[in-house]
Amino acid sequence: MQEPLLGAEGPDYDTFPEKPPPLPGDRARVGTLQNKRVFLATFAAVLGNFSFGYALVYTSPVIPALERSLDPDLHLTKSQASWFGSVFTLGAAAGGLSAMILNDLLGRKLSIMFSAVPSAAGYALMAGAHGLWMLLLGRTLTGFAGGLTAACIPVYVSEIAPPGVRGALGATPQLMAVFGSLSLYALGLLLPWRWLAVAGEAPVLVMILLLSFMPNSPRFLLSRGRDEEALRALAWLRGTDADVHWEFEQIQDNVRRQSSRVSWAEARAPHMCRPIAVALLMRLLQQLTGITPILVYLQSIFDSTAVLLPPKDDAAIVGAVRLLSVLIAALTMDLAGRKMLLFVSAAIMFAANLTLGLYIHFGPRPLSPNSTAGLESESWGDLAQPVAAPAGYLTLVPLLATMLFIMGYAMGWGPITWLLMSEVLPLRARGVASGLCVLASWLTAFVLTKSFLPVVSTFGLQVPFFFFAAICLVSLVFTGCCVPETKGRSLEQIESFFRTGRRSFLR
Repeated sequence: MQEPLLGAEGPDYDTFPEKPPPLPGDRARVGTLQNKRVFLATFAAVLGNFSFGYALVYTSPVIPALERSLDPDLHLTKSQASWFGSVFTLGAAAGGLSAMILNDLLGRKLSIMFSAVPSAAGYALMAGAHGLWMLLLGRTLTGFAGGLTAACIPVYVSEIAPPGVRGALGATPQLMAVFGSLSLYALGLLLPWRWLAVAGEAPVLVMILLLSFMPNSPRFLLSRGRDEEALRALAWLRGTDADVHWEFEQIQDNVRRQSSRVSWAEARAPHMCRPIAVALLMRLLQQLTGITPILVYLQSIFDSTAVLLPPKDDAAIVGAVRLLSVLIAALTMDLAGRKMLLFVSAAIMFAANLTLGLYIHFGPRPLSPNSTAGLESESWGDLAQPVAAPAGYLTLVPLLATMLFIMGYAMGWGPITWLLMSEVLPLRARGVASGLCVLASWLTAFVLTKSFLPVVSTFGLQVPFFFFAAICLVSLVFTGCCVPETKGRSLEQIESFFRTGRRSFLR
């Protein structure tokens, strides 16, 4: 068998061969226009991620409000609250699966625009809800839209971005999702729950308006044989003064080489199933660290622990820390390497989850007038009053530990898991395999989010955090044994590693 040319340069191993360097005057003339247009198209697309992050944590301030509601049609029991918090993930799983079809049927841009329909309908249902069914249906629809955009937007951004800024623009979907969550926490301090749903319509409308003026992905257009339209789209993105024919030829060559589909027999080969297994397990471990139930029930968790600050303020602070941590990850990902950040991330999350579990088990408890406590009581709403006799600065521990957990997640297992999935999956199987990973991820999130409240009611709030801490230890071992370092390596080199098992390029 011929040895893979891991260090070779040529058309088979260099997705974007080096172009002869332009003259300094040419570079200065086209650079600004190119960046402005690419950034505008990226911003228009990632507004969908903003809406996704906003919708994901919508229940954090809303569940406590509905549990205090005097309207019998809207008052939530503990079981109903768990469904309201978790049904979003079922919609997201369906949206991720639909992206496997819509991405190639409608194209990247139209698929993102299509997500505005269920998103706007879902927010309208929740804003005007007069019963539980309207809340659950609205939550499912916004989840479907979120799952669809989470699968389509990274593809669109990566395909329109030039190689020089692809890494930076590739971090914007996660950044906008985090910013959307932070915006929800901030608005939750000011607006009632119905107006929070109304406010969620704004980014959806702006997104569809801006995307109407943006081009489709040149790669998608070429895959449909619309070569002239693809050339015009690329010229618009790069600027009228840019010479795009070289890049256009490279994209054409890539599309031709990746046009064939993988057979079932080939899918069972080790060089195909091993990277798919790595990507799938990473997505499962990412969810099992507890990120989704913690974000969904964040304010309620603070309600059920003795905290020094008001729970709404704590949730907003955690959202700000999450945004800052993702920014740090985006800046250090190509410097420190993926694997090192995964190690640090898992270690920080382990320490934070263990601290929260120990604090909840041994620390002070908030007391409501009827002496019921937290998530283990029949309703979280009874605990909205200030805690009785907080034990000084010790009650900052839940906030600090949650900030530490969010920081650890956002700088490693949050953004890097998505990045590594796109890097390790074989090029020819990426569409189907990524859909499988999205489905497994959101189904796991549903199981965790739906079972979180019953587990807390039966065993206590500390038990889920001890479980999440144990998963973080498993993540440390998995990272050391199974995850390759892909920093600075081409997709072809990574695929050759899984095909041959050679580790030379990882050193």
